[in-house]
Amino acid sequence: MRLPSQAADTIAIALGANLADPFATLAALRPLLVEMLEAQAPKPIGYHWSPLFRTEPVGGPAGQPPYLNAVLLLGPPLPPLDPLELLQLLQALETRFGRQRLERWGPRHLDLDLLWCGSTQVEGPELQLPHPRLLERSFVLAPLAAIAPELVPPGQDPKAPGLDCAALLEKLLPQLAEAPPERLPAAPGWPA
Repeated sequence: MRLPSQAADTIAIALGANLADPFATLAALRPLLVEMLEAQAPKPIGYHWSPLFRTEPVGGPAGQPPYLNAVLLLGPPLPPLDPLELLQLLQALETRFGRQRLERWGPRHLDLDLLWCGSTQVEGPELQLPHPRLLERSFVLAPLAAIAPELVPPGQDPKAPGLDCAALLEKLLPQLAEAPPERLPAAPGWPA
């Protein structure tokens, strides 16, 4: 399947977990997420799963366990999904896996963030697209760079040429207070 080169042709979803067994959670999520998306989109969807990365928590309370993070790129072609409806479906999956929203950036069984949805821009209380911290998060940029290094994500200064995922990650890594993301090898249940 062709890897995406234009963010406008894709939808990006960040996946993360750091409670219970994060690997088992993310492996169990994969087929459920595909099933949910295919029920919403009548056309075939291109699925591009990143490898898993072990990352240190960013923000939130001290003493959290490390996260497992990945990214799913959908498209091309761009699936015809409404961003707010997709957000509600992602939040329903989070709840199904035991997510409780008790504190900002606290530990969680599952975290699904809609990073962008084609070229759609949203500024609302429930959703901001592109995700406002997308370009500041190594736990998002590392998985993106692993599967689509030349993709230029949205949310950059429109007056300047945009940097691709690989360049954004390279620029961000020296600025991190935490250790850089650690790419994990493929395993049964997560072949990427």
